[in-house]
Amino acid sequence: MIISTLEQIVGYKITESLGVVAGNTIRARHLGKDIVAGLRTVVGGEIKEYTGMLAESREQSIQRMIEKGEELNADGIIGVRFQTSMIMSTTAELLAYGTAVKLQKI
Repeated sequence: MIISTLEQIVGYKITESLGVVAGNTIRARHLGKDIVAGLRTVVGGEIKEYTGMLAESREQSIQRMIEKGEELNADGIIGVRFQTSMIMSTTAELLAYGTAVKLQKI
C-alpha cells in the first residue's frame, strides 16, 4: 500500500477513487506522565512523555486507515491528513484520513 500526502503518486496513474478511509485512536493521559510533563513546563524543553504518546497514536491511526484501505482493495491512499481533537480534559483523539485509490504504474 502506497501512502502519500500528495494528491497523486509519481510514476502511477489513478484509475479509480474508492472513497475516504480513516483510522483513529483516542488516548488518555497518564497521571505520572502529567506530573513529569508539568515539571518540564517549568524548566522548558521537549515533553518526551507526550511526544512518545503522540507518535504511538499516529502510527496506530495510520495502521487503522491502511486496514480500511485494504478492505476496499486499494493500492494506495492519497491526500493523507492528520487531525487531533480533545475529547475530554484528559483524552485526545488522533485521526488519519485520506482517499483510497486504485493505481496503475506508468
